[in-house]
Amino acid sequence: MVRLIAIMVAGLIILSACTPAAPQLGRDGKPATKVYRIRNGDTGKLQFRMLDSVNALRNAQGIAPVTLNPQLNAAAATHSRDMATQNRPWHFGSDGSSPIDRVQRVGYTGQVVGENISESYEAELETLAAWIDQADTRRTIVSPNAADMGFAWFQESSGKIWWTLIMGNPSTSPLIPAANPSASRLVPVVISDETATSDDDETLVAAEG
Repeated sequence: MVRLIAIMVAGLIILSACTPAAPQLGRDGKPATKVYRIRNGDTGKLQFRMLDSVNALRNAQGIAPVTLNPQLNAAAATHSRDMATQNRPWHFGSDGSSPIDRVQRVGYTGQVVGENISESYEAELETLAAWIDQADTRRTIVSPNAADMGFAWFQESSGKIWWTLIMGNPSTSPLIPAANPSASRLVPVVISDETATSDDDETLVAAEG
């Protein structure tokens, strides 16, 4: 099933591509790296392209489609910019906020199903393909509990993009935000004199009702 989904994502990427042009060559004669630039007017186009692609993947597994939600879009945009400020791809804001905190701040009254994030130079559908390839982030995208989707990004001048996708369920009561000690931890927790480990957690953050 995962292989089938990967093939579908590859097909979506091909279908969404523009007419191919001859590759530009660098000074060394090799194909130059092309930076994926997002223009100001591309917001709606990219969001609905991601929505259509996500729903195609959900439909392939017999799961109901999700709807683009403006409040979740706003929460995703806020977190993408904040990750760029922190220069760190993780689920907690610079003020210690969690995904649950952020969706409540924008007035979303449902429950967070999951949040996917990415720091890359890749386009949105390439990012989706990477998320589908990982079990935890794939679980967010095809969750049967999700009914709403938010999707946004922040692109730096270098071309680096901070992507955020949030899935929510408007028909369930929101969870009460709880303090997150790891969000403010600045030093590793020492296990022994010889071994230390960091408490950072960049895995999927999901809340189930």
